Amino acid sequence: MNKTPQRLDQVVAAARRNAELRDQGYRERALKIYPWICGRCTREFTRTNLQQLTVHHRDHNHDNNPLDGSNWELLCVYCHDNEHSRHLEQSGRPSERSEGAPGTGATFNPFADLKSLLKGKP
Repeated sequence: MNKTPQRLDQVVAAARRNAELRDQGYRERALKIYPWICGRCTREFTRTNLQQLTVHHRDHNHDNNPLDGSNWELLCVYCHDNEHSRHLEQSGRPSERSEGAPGTGATFNPFADLKSLLKGKP
């Protein structure tokens, strides 16, 4: 029984290593190809804040990494998050922060019975 969890841990660790290597590969290439400027808000980046600049896949497929960088766009973390939120909303899947999406709003109404409570007051 102990071999199964160990094997699972090894598979997960290998998958994480491979993902990090893949990410580093296209990130490094994108940073060499494109200027260090957010493609949306035009914020400029230097070596001190470069970790806040992300590589966005235009077609949202992280395995589509052409060497010419045609599927990449450098975005700051804020614009990148906004882009993915918009993509989720357009695809019909509500994001965690979408307002008005079914099932995501508050269901408790603290004033629901207020009228009956105030009836007995002068």
